[in-house]
Amino acid sequence: MNTFPPLTHIALTVRDLAVSVPWYEALFGASPVIDEDTDPDMHHTVYLIGNNTLLGLHQHAAPASSARFSEFNVGLDHVAFGCADRGELEKWASRLDELGIDHRGIKDATYGSGLSFRDLDGIALELFAPPA
Repeated sequence: MNTFPPLTHIALTVRDLAVSVPWYEALFGASPVIDEDTDPDMHHTVYLIGNNTLLGLHQHAAPASSARFSEFNVGLDHVAFGCADRGELEKWASRLDELGIDHRGIKDATYGSGLSFRDLDGIALELFAPPA
């Protein structure tokens, strides 16, 4: 085994699918490809995004903690989505503005450029482009 397998899906736990699903639908500009109960303790809504990657939103029957997401806790730091170049990032910055999604603006570094924002539960998301 010389090559590590590609990422196939990401699953994010959210507090309330009724609130998160419309937010992600607006962000992705797409409807879910799966919306089902997987067992009595969880419901998930799944989107097909670029490169045949799935992003799932899970809501568990057990109530979520009242604490907001923090990248400083052990576990997920952020989820990044790839863009072709900085020009595409600029288009996404405009799209986030149209959707009323707060972001920190595009940050340029030697390794690439990123546009960071958060979902309704505070989960850190990023759009990222390689250096020019």
